[in-house]
Amino acid sequence: MSTADARTPRVIDWTSGPSYLQILGGAHETCGMRSGRVELARGEEIGEHSTGDHEETLVVIEGAGEVHVEGHGVLPIRGGQSVYIPPQSTHNVRNPASPLLRYVYVVAPVRTGAEPMHHARST
Repeated sequence: MSTADARTPRVIDWTSGPSYLQILGGAHETCGMRSGRVELARGEEIGEHSTGDHEETLVVIEGAGEVHVEGHGVLPIRGGQSVYIPPQSTHNVRNPASPLLRYVYVVAPVRTGAEPMHHARST
């Protein structure tokens, strides 16, 4: 894809495919955001890794599992929940018992000097 594709809205079907399916691949498809769908069978884990200079959100679609975040312990997760993982966080996603844990991750670079955003809720 060309750089222009980062400015083009599109629909992507991620409902079928391998257990790890990249949805958006970063700079060649977006302005820096990456995303994908992950399916972990009972007993599987994604493997410890760091967000580095990115922030990450997990949107749990199905099943239950755990997110281990260094310095923050274990966060239980289940379908219908999302998890925010801040920059510079070493973490791992595990499925200790559910038949299938299915989630979508979204990773985006953090702007230099960025502060947490505060939005007023509209009523």
